[in-house]
Amino acid sequence: MRKKKRKRKKKTKQTITRAVTHIRLIEANPGKLEALDQLVAVYLPLCQQYTTLFCEAETSPDKYQETVFKTDLSDRLHRVAIQQAAGIAKSFRTNRANAYQAYLEDVADYAQAKAQAEGRMSAFKRREPTWTEWDLPVLRVPVIQANVNVVVVEKSEDSTFDYWLRVSTLDVGNPLRVPVKLASYHKRALEGRTLNASTTLHKRNGVWWLTLSFDEDVPLQTKPDAPTVGVDVGIAHFLTTSTNKAYGSFHGKMARQHKHDREKRRRKAKLRACLEKKGVPKGKLPSTSSETSQRLSRHVKQEINRAVNALVKDHRDARLIYEDLNVASMRFKARVMNSYLYASHLGHIPEQLAWAAAKQGMAAHTVRAAYSSQECPRCHYVDRANRPNQKTFKCLVCGYADQADRKAAQTLAGRWGDRKLAACRSTSEVKALLMTRHEAWKQQNQQRIQDAGPPVQLSFWDPPEMFLESSHE
Repeated sequence: MRKKKRKRKKKTKQTITRAVTHIRLIEANPGKLEALDQLVAVYLPLCQQYTTLFCEAETSPDKYQETVFKTDLSDRLHRVAIQQAAGIAKSFRTNRANAYQAYLEDVADYAQAKAQAEGRMSAFKRREPTWTEWDLPVLRVPVIQANVNVVVVEKSEDSTFDYWLRVSTLDVGNPLRVPVKLASYHKRALEGRTLNASTTLHKRNGVWWLTLSFDEDVPLQTKPDAPTVGVDVGIAHFLTTSTNKAYGSFHGKMARQHKHDREKRRRKAKLRACLEKKGVPKGKLPSTSSETSQRLSRHVKQEINRAVNALVKDHRDARLIYEDLNVASMRFKARVMNSYLYASHLGHIPEQLAWAAAKQGMAAHTVRAAYSSQECPRCHYVDRANRPNQKTFKCLVCGYADQADRKAAQTLAGRWGDRKLAACRSTSEVKALLMTRHEAWKQQNQQRIQDAGPPVQLSFWDPPEMFLESSHE
């Protein structure tokens, strides 16, 4: 008897996890907080040991790893430290692997460009890519990412406090009970919610803070036939859509603040180097970090959040398509531009975009971003020279011209549903596929090319008027 194929149930909702942060543990007496300090003094070094072990190991980090190091912690706290270390190491190894793959692709691209330039009269001035090995993660902020096995959140029975935390400590069998007093906005956020089993305790500036979380089901609002809107991420404009709208920018006031802060940190670094040569102990050397840098970082992320919220509000009925951005692998030749890139926090944009869309019940998808700024949407020709400057895109082959960021957003929107492109495992495979499509375009338009004039090198000819397209079409 032939089996009947089971139909997949359509997804009508998505679950998001909301965090309730900045719960200050100020109601506990100093003795209880001192017990937390003693706990983290043993927990953090153990977590650091496993983090280093997982980062240096050849195999993938395993949160079920058998215990290796000796500690005064209980078996449950030991397991929590291993799980936290595995998560940190997994993120580190993924980012490093992506950066190294991008480096290998840059080396291959450099070798190809150098080979093509050997027969030319002009000197090859491009700098060869170099790889700098990443430093292993160092855990400086005391953080305990706990589960219900070591930290239990109990509802308070009286009206004095809202919750009690039952925390396992170094004294096995005698857990610590820490009172939790919620602010009014914490109570509003948690009203009618069921807390998750995971909690986070961290200490900053001598104060212990608690983070709680809960799950929320959000119904999907995006229709299956909703229009797709491509979203390009950049520095000139944080977000540019295929509908010709731009949101946010790092230029202007924030760029000037970054320049001032960078000069300040460079002066501190020079002073630190001079004092270090004179034999001043490391504990007395001035720090190169600054409060202005931290304020600027928070300000930039706030501007990104505003830009994302404005974009979501303007495209409530659309399906958002954005690039799977990997900032860790992005490099410029100049140190100033690299500093400018990292200060703009571009890596925060895709995360915030995914969160804002999920919160509103919108559909948002990532696509491959390789060569999205260099690919011509008409003939699929890929070349760096297609983008002569930051604002302009003009194809060397067919003459298609448009504003660069808007063109990139339209390219991203067109890549939604492209299974062949999604199956590519590296940027070299993406480029090979796009050039194959370019060759197919040339075959289809061969007659027009012959009618345009005598045979010329297709990549550098002056295109006829029939191929030119206005940027407003």
